[in-house]
Amino acid sequence: MASCANHQDEQAGKPAADTQAATAAANFSPHYEFKNGYPTTETVQKAYDDADLNRAIQTYRFFYPSVSILATWEGNLRGGVLPNKIFAILDGTPEQLVFTPNSDTKYAGLTLDLGELGPMVVEVPPGPIMSVVNDLNQLYVMDIGLPGPDKGKGGRHVILPPGYKGTVPPGLYSATATTNRVLVLVRAIPQQGGAEAAEAMIKSVKVYPLNKQAGWKDPTWVSLNKPGLEFTPVPWENNIQYWQKLHELIDQEPPNTAYRAMYGELAELGIEKGKPFNPDARMKRILEQAAQAGNAIMRVQSFADRRPGKLAWKDRQWEWAVLQYTNGTFDAANYTDLYAREKWFYQAQIESPAMFNRAPGAGSLYWLGVKDKTGAYLDGGKSYKLTVPLPVPDKLFWSVTIYDVFTRSEIATDQKKAALRSMFELKDKTGSAIDLYFGPTAPAGKEGVWIKTIPNKGWFTYFRIYGPEEAAFNGSWKPGDFEEVK
Repeated sequence: MASCANHQDEQAGKPAADTQAATAAANFSPHYEFKNGYPTTETVQKAYDDADLNRAIQTYRFFYPSVSILATWEGNLRGGVLPNKIFAILDGTPEQLVFTPNSDTKYAGLTLDLGELGPMVVEVPPGPIMSVVNDLNQLYVMDIGLPGPDKGKGGRHVILPPGYKGTVPPGLYSATATTNRVLVLVRAIPQQGGAEAAEAMIKSVKVYPLNKQAGWKDPTWVSLNKPGLEFTPVPWENNIQYWQKLHELIDQEPPNTAYRAMYGELAELGIEKGKPFNPDARMKRILEQAAQAGNAIMRVQSFADRRPGKLAWKDRQWEWAVLQYTNGTFDAANYTDLYAREKWFYQAQIESPAMFNRAPGAGSLYWLGVKDKTGAYLDGGKSYKLTVPLPVPDKLFWSVTIYDVFTRSEIATDQKKAALRSMFELKDKTGSAIDLYFGPTAPAGKEGVWIKTIPNKGWFTYFRIYGPEEAAFNGSWKPGDFEEVK
């Protein structure tokens, strides 16, 4: 007590300003050194390194959706697509690298460059077409077809470029993108005539400029079913290429007003529209460290989610693939749910209210499976059984698709399939339930309801329901957990 009293006596004898200065100095982080209140040379360097690293990790995570969708755009171009001129058809198979696709229906990718031709019209016929438009910020623009304003009755939709000031003729549904380049994803639900009829319906979609000039030629189509074609940012995501691609995107597209603060953070890192990106050795080291840390953080959030509301049912390991579902664009009542946004875009691509809406009759419903019944991560070297009660509460179809945890693409084995689907392998299955199998080898007699996995490689799954009914939400129906089969 005497030492404390002596200290108090000493403080009492000092001017108030000196006492405040001493207190402030004591409150500085022990990791930084200050002399007479000013930073030392070593502290200046450390503080700026820490600030830039923190800034880079935050911007890495924020702009990941933009870099991811740019990879898809570039993958299309490598496959022979030309914006506004040649569109893509793709089957969801393990042969291509695509974030969590499914193999239920064919995909069509319409790459549009509004900066070249101005507003573009997408005219769809009546029928079971599901379409969504995202721009190169991977922001939702509009739904078309069954989930859109035409409700599957057919209609004309016009996509407007950023800052468009012109008029829109009556009778068109319109929406404005935040970038000049946009992706229109189109799917047709197979009915009579199967996959071929569905592809014909996709190709009946008409695309043309709102202000069509003489000599306009209708776009043609190219198949992207080419082994090894890459549509993901995985080759870039943990190195300096991530930042180079981000700079290219920002330099080529108009700024999004909603991102002004984040553009300011990027500018401190040397990434700014209209200026070259030439990081010195220090900044390159920091950016690569941030890419690795940011990617690791997003992987943890995706596969070790800490949110208490992640589980679809309290007695199951199944999680909601999409945490935030207020309006399909990760907007909660008072903030943007960046955690939910990062979890989704690390695994998947494209945002849409129809994809995320947890309501009967909504476009689709996704559950994420990463663990077995005991809570252990799914292991490619083990065998599992998944029991699915029948009938599944879907108005359209359902499927279980598994993915390589490293690439987040369909698992690639010599079996050459990664999905079990109600429209194909499981079409004629009846009874009160069906058992599905996953593992390195098929159980005897179960080859038709089995997906091959790879030892020493983790995998995860999406259980999808298209046109989910009430039972998918109220707990009266739910799939079993993955159970290890010895």
